[in-house]
Amino acid sequence: MKISEILSAKDITISMEVFPPKTMDNYEKVARAADAIASYQPDFMSITYGAGGGTSEHTLKIAEEIRRREGVETLCHLTCVSSTQAKVHSQLARMQEMGLMNVMALRGDLPADGTAVLSDHYRHAVQLIEEIRQTGDFCIGGACYPEAHPESPSRKEDLRHLKEKQDAGCDFFTTQMFFDNSAMYSFLYRAREAGITVPIVAGIMPLTSVKQVARSQAMSGTFFPARFRTMVDRYGSNPKAFAEAGIAYATEQIADLIANDVTHIHIYTMNHPKTAREILNRLVYVLGREVLGPVGPAASGAGKTDPIGSSGIIHE
Repeated sequence: MKISEILSAKDITISMEVFPPKTMDNYEKVARAADAIASYQPDFMSITYGAGGGTSEHTLKIAEEIRRREGVETLCHLTCVSSTQAKVHSQLARMQEMGLMNVMALRGDLPADGTAVLSDHYRHAVQLIEEIRQTGDFCIGGACYPEAHPESPSRKEDLRHLKEKQDAGCDFFTTQMFFDNSAMYSFLYRAREAGITVPIVAGIMPLTSVKQVARSQAMSGTFFPARFRTMVDRYGSNPKAFAEAGIAYATEQIADLIANDVTHIHIYTMNHPKTAREILNRLVYVLGREVLGPVGPAASGAGKTDPIGSSGIIHE
């Protein structure tokens, strides 16, 4: 089923993201975490591509397994970084063979070590979107930034590029993480005024460690409101308290968004089934979903790394 059809058919949707392992050594651990998250029956799951496109084989494998075993629709990331035309067409052909019809088209992160570059064919996400649209009957997602893309000279320019992606064939957008809902509401108003008519899914990142806070701000330059900074100051030296407070903060964000009719929510789970379960259980009545049981021991430790930067935090 196409993601656009899911977003159109349901008043409230909750989607979740997982990232594939860098090597086969960690594949089973990540697959168990993905299966555990899929067992919570999100409306769809997004499977990232990894920095430099280095995990593309694992992306498709995890996406196909989740869809086949758990019956959850999947969204496969595809990036401009390190992608030749031949590689893009090969990846899309494999997706068609596997029955995968949803693509998240991104520029992608340029690795700090300079090992990956942008090809002449795909220097911006809009070029990749155009190529996918011409290749087959895919549902295409794209990225957007409530606080504007870090490389954009202005919010107006950022929205102009977003409109170009919609015109090129994007069926929906998912936002970069944000921690101030007022920024999201302002962005939605400006986006609609700029002619963005496709669904916009709000991306929420539960930050459960101080390390994540520092790396998130360094990567995306996101704004942390005063009440979030107060939480960091108060609980930052107590890892368990901070993790609990971070989940509570994300939960409150989601409840407020839905109350204000922003009803399509994407949770960057960082491969942590326990975090996903905690959020869903705190929103049982808001979402109209059943209480979830405990995470199994095999899955509960499957996301103990802190891999912000190779996780699919979305870029353009």
